[in-house]
Amino acid sequence: MNLMIASDIHGSAYYCEKMLEAFNREKADRLLLLGDILYHGPRNDLPLEYEPKKVIAMLNACKERIFCVRGNCDTEVDQMVLEFPILADYCLLTADDRLLYATHGHHYTVVTPPPLQTGDLLLHGHTHIPAWEPFGNNNLYLNPGSVSIPKANSTHSYMKIEGKDVYWKTLDGNVYHSLRL
Repeated sequence: MNLMIASDIHGSAYYCEKMLEAFNREKADRLLLLGDILYHGPRNDLPLEYEPKKVIAMLNACKERIFCVRGNCDTEVDQMVLEFPILADYCLLTADDRLLYATHGHHYTVVTPPPLQTGDLLLHGHTHIPAWEPFGNNNLYLNPGSVSIPKANSTHSYMKIEGKDVYWKTLDGNVYHSLRL
């Protein structure tokens, strides 16, 4: 499966549009959103073009191709306007022959991991900082960074997983890191 992964849109219509342009350019089968879709949160400044209603319309237009997990800023009210499930705390997928445990990152982290087996991948957003770090028992932590509010001098970014290949890309599509699982 050709999977694009993005996190932390935080209601930015501008960066949501850029993310969807990247999704179309990548010709990905599915888009996995790691939460914090509409609300910017009390600790963040308003992102560029903070327009949650536009984000709702853009995402609902491609709802059949979106998987999503719940972020700490996502609520039942958000689910009432989004036409795809957003309230799951995690989802399980595969990346080639490895289990991919996807969550937002406010509950499960490398410090407080979910039940993982040897070689499983932990994927989460929340920190707004891209990551690819080994931990635990031959596990790997992956983070796509943030679409709209990157932190720690990172860039507006997403990830793409295709077979055993993982790429971190800017919203313009430039690869700034890659690895092979």
